[in-house]
Amino acid sequence: MRYFDLHCDTMGECSLKDIPLRNNQTLQLSLERGRDFSSWFQCFAAWIPDDAVSPLAYFRRVAKRLEWELKQNSDWMMQCRTAEDMRQAVQEKKCGAIFTVEGGSVLEGRLEVLEELAGWGVKVMTLTWNAANQIGGGAQEPGGLTKFGREVLEEMEHLHIIPDVSHASEPLFWDTLENTKGPVIATHSDARSLCSHPRNLTDEQFLAIKERGGLVGLNFYPTFLADSGKAKAMDILRHAEHFLALGGENVLAMGSDFDGADMPSGITGIESMEYLAELFARNGYADELIDRIFYQNSFRFFEKYMWDMVKSDRPFDKPYNL
Repeated sequence: MRYFDLHCDTMGECSLKDIPLRNNQTLQLSLERGRDFSSWFQCFAAWIPDDAVSPLAYFRRVAKRLEWELKQNSDWMMQCRTAEDMRQAVQEKKCGAIFTVEGGSVLEGRLEVLEELAGWGVKVMTLTWNAANQIGGGAQEPGGLTKFGREVLEEMEHLHIIPDVSHASEPLFWDTLENTKGPVIATHSDARSLCSHPRNLTDEQFLAIKERGGLVGLNFYPTFLADSGKAKAMDILRHAEHFLALGGENVLAMGSDFDGADMPSGITGIESMEYLAELFARNGYADELIDRIFYQNSFRFFEKYMWDMVKSDRPFDKPYNL
């Protein structure tokens, strides 16, 4: 099968705990366990904790770990900065690694940091984590877009870094749409109609993302799947069915949150994705629709919106060599 995942926190775990990405039994994801996919793209997020003392230094540590993993595992994975890179990853049957950031606090209130993120190949930035930051309000600390946030969104569009509204408060979500022209995505969010957690999307938000030609990745965290906090793999399908009923067959994707969340019963990690696809099939989903949700919607989106912003691989000598 083919698999495209919009969000995992695995690279941060590899960095903080010095765990190899290639072959491990302690994380929910390893390259070894993803080798059976005929084509595989994984968005690796640098998660920035709200209480990080130096968010940019925290990011750089994860970025350097990704760089190291790419060199160590060049036979199995490659970073994708362009659509051409994506096609090469498919042809060479490598895991296509797309670098993202989870938390706009990484900017430390400085617009120029976005250029450094682009230099590392970052293609998506989640505007906030749970708390508010210089950009705007988070899911647990509501607030709208700040003046600095408007400048950030403008510069992100210039650098073709896609805004991710997972973790955004509702005021920030709507302000983001009002202050952008391009696509907006939610890399790892579920349906609030089925689970009332504020991290989830209302139907109106989902439809707004759909209207923009964006993506919504299904999050596997039980707390976002069921109000009880206890969930099974079937609950992932339940949220998929809700979004599909809103016309989301070209919007819906996977955003597992591997190594950033507990998993529902029946899901242990990347090795469970074939089982999950089979669960969809057993419940009447056609192969073509399963492939859209698990792969094709995300592939087409990134193939369309991938640009090579920085011609040199290492344009920022000072930030890279602190």
